Amino acid sequence: MINKVILVGNVGMDPEVRSLETGVKVARIRLATTERIFNRQTNETTEHTEWHTITLWRGLAEVVDKYVHKGSQLYVEGRLRSREWERDGQKHYGTEIVADELKLLGRRPEGAQPVQGGYQQPAYQQPAQPAYQQPAPQPMPQPAPQPIAEDPDDLPF
Repeated sequence: MINKVILVGNVGMDPEVRSLETGVKVARIRLATTERIFNRQTNETTEHTEWHTITLWRGLAEVVDKYVHKGSQLYVEGRLRSREWERDGQKHYGTEIVADELKLLGRRPEGAQPVQGGYQQPAYQQPAQPAYQQPAPQPMPQPAPQPIAEDPDDLPF
């Protein structure tokens, strides 16, 4: 099964970053993606903006805390996660994206190191979780070649 989301968009408001009691950092951002749709009959282009809630943990939350602000352009890879919670006796539901990778796009963020031909802006990835690792695929065993039967009555079909 695959659960993968790839988004490129702009941050709509400054990130919300906090630390849990254990010291683990978590960040939440709202990312806007805009789709342009051209109507050939009317020769008009319309835009549809979709807002996504993205949650980033540990190292990715650190990067967001240091470099991301309202208007930042980001590339995010992650997975969809549905949540349910209760507030004042009423159930609420939501869908968010848990980020696994983050790339800062657009103009140079504060603190980025200049290098020849631009500036260094590495991709940030969440470290792989050691909980489960899918085993490597094993090659299919090939059947041993069968000797050619000389007598047509000895054929296996």
